[in-house]
Amino acid sequence: MSDSRYDPNEKSLFDAPPLAEQERMIEAILFAAAEPVTVREMQDRMPHGSDAAEALAYLRRRYEGRGVHLVKIGDAWAFRTAPDLGFLMQKETVEQRKLSRAAIETLAIIAYHQPVTRAEIEEIRGVAVSRGTIDQLLELEWIRLGRRRMTPGRPVTFVVTETFLDHFGLESARDLPGIKELRAAGLLDNRPMPGAEDDEGDMVGQTELFEEE
Repeated sequence: MSDSRYDPNEKSLFDAPPLAEQERMIEAILFAAAEPVTVREMQDRMPHGSDAAEALAYLRRRYEGRGVHLVKIGDAWAFRTAPDLGFLMQKETVEQRKLSRAAIETLAIIAYHQPVTRAEIEEIRGVAVSRGTIDQLLELEWIRLGRRRMTPGRPVTFVVTETFLDHFGLESARDLPGIKELRAAGLLDNRPMPGAEDDEGDMVGQTELFEEE
């Protein structure tokens, strides 16, 4: 007759894996992912009882000072090359066509004024926004449709995407540089820009920050 008494030292099938093993799981998930992954998505893939957020915090510290960093992009996480080592990848960068001046101005306005409607973009720029300009930014997945305004006609709004934030190494749109920083870095023309405010306001005009190399 078998002994069915409970052994307190016996590991339950429902016990969470050791934290070190959870870190390895998070590392594997992020390494294999084609897109940034949210904590919720990691949690859903891990065994019962795991704590994805805690394991992620330990893993992030483990990669500090390494050649790749674990970075937050919007609400998701991904491995990215350390900023100071980006020059090593330059020869592997695929050359892309530059954005038009109209697309740069439109993208800047959306980034600094989101959510914003087409009519508001046109009011700031002082000229009409062509369908092609919006389509180009949508195709790049740098902007997307936002919520409709509760105004007559219920116009759609535009906002920047996590792809845009990822491309420019930003955690959120709040990390966009201000007009003073852009001018100091030489990334902003000194000439007047459409819709630009004073030095204490937001930058809404054309900037080389959004221009593809």
